[in-house]
Amino acid sequence: MHTAATVPPALHHAASCQADQLLHDLHATHDGLTESDAAQRLRDVGTNEVVPDARTHLLQDFRRRLLTPLTLMLLTLSFVSAAIGDFKSAAVTASMVILSVGLATVQERKSVRAAASLRALVHTTTSVKRRLSIAAAPQISEIPLVGLVPGDIVHIGAGDIVPADMRLLATKNLFLNQASMTGESVPVEKVAEATGPTNDVMPGDLGNVALMGTSVVSGTGFGVVVLTGARSVFGDISRQVTRAIPPTSFDLGLRRVATVMLRLIFVMTPLVFLINYVTKGDLLQALMFSLAVAVGLTPEMLPMIVTVTLSKGALMLARRKVIVKELNAIQNLGAMDVLCTDKTGTLTQDCVILRRHVDIEGKDSDTVLRLTYLNSYFQTGLRNLLDLAVLDDAEASLRGAEARERYRIVDEVPFDFERRRMSVVIESDTARLLICKGAVEEVIGMCDACELMGQVVPLTDAHRQQAEAFALRLNEEGYRLLAVASKSLPRSGARSYELADERGLALAGFVAFVDPPKDTAAAALQALHESGVTVKVLTGDSPAIARHICQLVGLEFESVVLGRDLDALDASALADLAEKSTVFAKLTPDHKAALVRALRSRGHVVGVLGDGINDSPALRAADVGISVDTGTDIAKETARIILLEKSLLVLHDGVIEGRRVFANLVKYLRMATSSNFGNVFSVLGASIWLPFLPMAPIQILACNLLYDVSQASIPADNVDEEATLLPGTWDIRSLWRYIAIMGPLSSVFDYVTFAVLFSVLGLSTPAHAMSFQSAWFLESILSEILVIYIIRTRRIPFLESRPATVVLITTVFVASLAVWLPLSPVASALQLVAPPVMFWRYLPAILVAYLLSAYAVRSRLHPGMYEPGTQRKEPSMAELTP
Repeated sequence: MHTAATVPPALHHAASCQADQLLHDLHATHDGLTESDAAQRLRDVGTNEVVPDARTHLLQDFRRRLLTPLTLMLLTLSFVSAAIGDFKSAAVTASMVILSVGLATVQERKSVRAAASLRALVHTTTSVKRRLSIAAAPQISEIPLVGLVPGDIVHIGAGDIVPADMRLLATKNLFLNQASMTGESVPVEKVAEATGPTNDVMPGDLGNVALMGTSVVSGTGFGVVVLTGARSVFGDISRQVTRAIPPTSFDLGLRRVATVMLRLIFVMTPLVFLINYVTKGDLLQALMFSLAVAVGLTPEMLPMIVTVTLSKGALMLARRKVIVKELNAIQNLGAMDVLCTDKTGTLTQDCVILRRHVDIEGKDSDTVLRLTYLNSYFQTGLRNLLDLAVLDDAEASLRGAEARERYRIVDEVPFDFERRRMSVVIESDTARLLICKGAVEEVIGMCDACELMGQVVPLTDAHRQQAEAFALRLNEEGYRLLAVASKSLPRSGARSYELADERGLALAGFVAFVDPPKDTAAAALQALHESGVTVKVLTGDSPAIARHICQLVGLEFESVVLGRDLDALDASALADLAEKSTVFAKLTPDHKAALVRALRSRGHVVGVLGDGINDSPALRAADVGISVDTGTDIAKETARIILLEKSLLVLHDGVIEGRRVFANLVKYLRMATSSNFGNVFSVLGASIWLPFLPMAPIQILACNLLYDVSQASIPADNVDEEATLLPGTWDIRSLWRYIAIMGPLSSVFDYVTFAVLFSVLGLSTPAHAMSFQSAWFLESILSEILVIYIIRTRRIPFLESRPATVVLITTVFVASLAVWLPLSPVASALQLVAPPVMFWRYLPAILVAYLLSAYAVRSRLHPGMYEPGTQRKEPSMAELTP
C-alpha cells in the first residue's frame, strides 16, 4: 500500500451524481468527444501523464551530482587548499570535480533522453469512443494514453490498466485489482450506479469509479474520464510519495563496491596522515597529502562510467529489438541464470490455426463450428488468438454467416481467469440462445446434457468419460481444445445474465487448434543452455499440450508438474521442486509468482518472459521482468525489459549484450581499485623512510585525473567471448582478493623505482624532491595506463584480445600527455621538472617487468568479480551497511 489518499472534489461529484448529469457537467456525451474538442482539451489540461516531463534543468542535475559524498570530499580538499594559499592544488581539484561531474551529468542526460525515446517504441494505448464531428457516428479507436482528456468515453477490458480516473457508465462483471492504490490484492467489483455520500470514504471504496493505475482482472466496462495525469488520485500520491523500489542485484553490487572503497579510505587516509606527520613534522603538509591520497582512492568517475556503460548497452540492445525501461535491468538480464517463460509465442509460432470441430465421439460437427463462430463473433470482451482463429477460418465463416445475419447480441458473461470460460446470449426473431465456450473441464462441469447425432441427450457418466478421454487424446496429439456448449433460453424481454445462467448446458463438442513450434525454438533453447541459462516453462495450458510442445522443441524434462501439486508444499519443498523441475502446467498467476520467488530464494537470478495479465505477478516477482510490445498493458508496465519481437533468440541476444555491459563495468572497478590501492600502499612505505613526500598532493591529483580520463573509454571496449558465455554476479570477496594481490604487485615496482631514484640516481635529499616526485609521477601514471591492457582481458593482450580503437587512442593520448607534462609550460604549476636523463633508461625496463609480472599473476588469479556460472544469494541490507 503506497499511501492513503482523499477523494478529490471532482470524483466526489462524479461518484454521487447521475451519469447524464455528469456528462452534462463535463460537456460530454455517450457518443464521445469530437476530435477537435479533444484536441482543445488536451491543450488546456495537458497530457495524461503523472510526470509530464521528467527532465530537469541542466544546472539542477549538475547541483545534484555536486552534492554526492565523493564529490564533497573533493570540494573540501579544494577549499582547504585555497584557504592555505595553495591555489594550484585548489584549481586542479576543482577541475577534477567539474570534469567528473560535468561528464557524468551530460552522459546521464543523454541516457535519459535515449531511454525516453526507447520507451516511446513501446506502444501503450487505450480504447476511446470519439467522433470526427458532431454529426458523425461515434467510433472506438486506439489512441496513446497520453492523449486522453476529461470527457473521453473509454472502454476497458481484461488485461487493461485503467488509463485515468473514470466514472463508470456501464459494466459487465467488471472486477479491478486495486493493489497499486489500496494494497488489497483481492479484486473488487465495480458497477455503474451512482453512490450515496462520499465524504467519509477513500478513493478505492467508490464502487462506480475506476482509478488510474488499477488493472482490470475480468469483465468489461465503459466510463467517462474525470481526472487525468497529475490531477488523478495516482498523480496526487506520486507527488506526495516517492515509491521505494527494491534494490536490484546491480544496485546492491554497486553499494557493496562503495562500501569497499569507503573502508579503504577510512583506514588508509588517517594512516597516511599519521605517518607523514610523525616522520615529517609538518601538520598542514601531512593533512593535504592525506586528503590527496583519499582522493586518489576515490573512484570519482564511477557514476559516469556506470551511466555511460548502461546507456550504451541500452542503445545496443535497442538495435537487437530489446527495449530497456530501466537501465539497471541490463545487468540483471546478463546475470540471469533461470528464465521462466510461457509457451505460446516463445516456443510456438503464436499463430493459432483452427484444425478440427468435433462432437464428443470425434465426428466432424457443423453444429460445433457454427456455435463457436457465433460465440466469437458476438462477444465484446477480450478476443484472444483462439477467437481470431475462429473468425479467420474460411469454413467457420461460411457456416456462421447465415446464422450471424439472423441473430443479434442480447448480453454476455465475460471471460475471467478463474472460471476460464465465457458466454454470449443471442436471439433471433424466434429463439434466444446461450453459447458457452472455454476450458474443457470448466465447460463440461456446467453441462448436464450433450448433443449426439443431432439429438440432445442426458450427459451420463459414460458420456462424460468418453468426452474427457477424447479431449485428452487430442491434447496429447498437440491440439489446444475449447469445449462448446449451449442451451435455449426463454425470450423474456430484456434482462441481465449472470454466472448462474451458465448451468444446465448441453455439451456440443470441441474445437481443436494448433500452434506449431517455432523453427528457431530448438536453436534458441540450445543457445540459452550453452550460455548457462536454464529455461523453465510455466503455462496455464494443459499438461498434455505442454508436454507435446516441449518434446517437439527438444526441451529435456522428466515430468510435468501441475499447479495443484504446488498448493500443499511448504517453502522449502516448493523451492526444491522449482529447481529440479522444468515444465509446469495448469498454473494460476499466483502459482507462477510463487515459483519465481522460490527460485530466487535459492540464489538464482530469475527472469520471467510473459505478455498477459496472468503473467504480471510473476513479472513483478522476478529479478528482471520481460514482456513484449504486443503484450497487455499491465504486463508491459510491470516489466523492465520489452522485446519488440517475442523470440528466445532475441532474448538471448539481449542476455549476451547485458553480460558485455557488466563485463566492461567490472573492468573499470578492477583497474581503479587495484591501481589506487597500489599507489597508496606505495605512499605508505615511502613516507616512512623518505625525508620528503614521495609525490606532491598536486601531483597525486593530476595523476588521478589523467588516469580517470584514460578510463572514460572503457564502456566502449571490446569484450572477450568467454566473459559472455555464462551468467555472473557481483563477488566482493574476489574484488578484495584482486586488490590485495594486484595492488601490492604494482607497489613492488614502485619500490623498485624508489630504489633506483634514491640509491642509483642519488635523488635522496629534500633538494632532489621535485626530481624524485616527477620521476615517480611518470612511472606511476604510465604503469597504471599500460596495465589496462593486461587487466581488461584474460587472454594474451593484442594477440588474442584486441582493445577497442577508442580505448587505444585514449590511453595513447593520456600516456603521451603524461610524458609531455614535466617538459611543458604547465610543469611548474604541477611542481614537475624534467626527470634525470638516466631515468629514461631504467623506466622502460621497470614498466616491461611490471607488465610481465602483472600478466603472470593475473593469469593465475580468480577471474574476479564476474564469475561465470556462479550464482550467490543477494546480501541482506544489514550486510551492506558500512
